[in-house]
Amino acid sequence: MTTYESLPDSLPEPVADDAADHLLGLRIPSISLPATSGKLVDLTKVQSKWIVLYVYPMTGQPGVDLPEGWDNIPGARGCTPQACSFRDRFTEISKLDVSIFGLSVQDTEYQQEAATRLNLPFALLSDCDRALGRALNLPAMSVMDSQNTELNLYCRLTMIISDRTIAHVMYPVFPPDQNAAEVYAWLDLHSRSQDS
Repeated sequence: MTTYESLPDSLPEPVADDAADHLLGLRIPSISLPATSGKLVDLTKVQSKWIVLYVYPMTGQPGVDLPEGWDNIPGARGCTPQACSFRDRFTEISKLDVSIFGLSVQDTEYQQEAATRLNLPFALLSDCDRALGRALNLPAMSVMDSQNTELNLYCRLTMIISDRTIAHVMYPVFPPDQNAAEVYAWLDLHSRSQDS
């Protein structure tokens, strides 16, 4: 049985396009974002050597209908498996002096449900007013929810930030449940090369 924590076998792969090409090398703006930790987080003030910011469309909630055709939208399904992949590799990744954050346009109350249910050891950040999304021109998708209301959601991508600058961009991210392993491999390689 497919659950939020697993992926369907026939999940469509998102098409690689140039919607995130402009991000590499950009400076992260100083914007305070509400976090599921109960704090405001300004990524420019995080003291870790590396910051992993994975951007996702939206997590599903048990008992709540997902937008119609969600599984058929390339790049939409997989937010919970992606979060779980970072949860399961959190200790390993953190040893490289890394802070991990997830980011979506959902409000903090919505995100808190997922953070608690999934026992996430890192914070989810809410960009519900799209301040960071506008500043970085993050790629987005429009979908209709179960009430036929249009939702403007971020496309799935992962940024690795160092010294307030985007050092690496993963886009598209597929499959999403392998993202944390790919992030760890990149960070491990670049951390060792910097130390040598």
